[in-house]
Amino acid sequence: MASKNIFNSPTSLENSDLEKAQQFIIVEIIEYVPNSVLIKTIIKKTTGNVTVVSFDSGEALTEKISPFDTFIQVIDGTAEIIIDGKSSFLDTGHSIIIPAHSRNTIKANVRFKMISTIIKSGYE
Repeated sequence: MASKNIFNSPTSLENSDLEKAQQFIIVEIIEYVPNSVLIKTIIKKTTGNVTVVSFDSGEALTEKISPFDTFIQVIDGTAEIIIDGKSSFLDTGHSIIIPAHSRNTIKANVRFKMISTIIKSGYE
């Protein structure tokens, strides 16, 4: 299984081109690309960010530890989220909070899309 870090990967996209006060369908703003993990930034502030991510089947993110809680919501497909060695499988509509300071990996056994929300306040 491939391992990718979307923040350093040449296959990543980081765009903030969504127009404010305009409706959009979240699952349609990012496409699947073969052998890739793509990211599109919805909101990025010093206090946190919201991103939408697509994973092709067989792709994964490099294991990491974040200093902040991360809220993950699957919006298409099924994701495998591994937190401190324990796997959880999330289907469309399911969510999980990855606790701050936990080892975590996100894997695509089948392709899927998710929303990731990180709130950086409250950790002072």
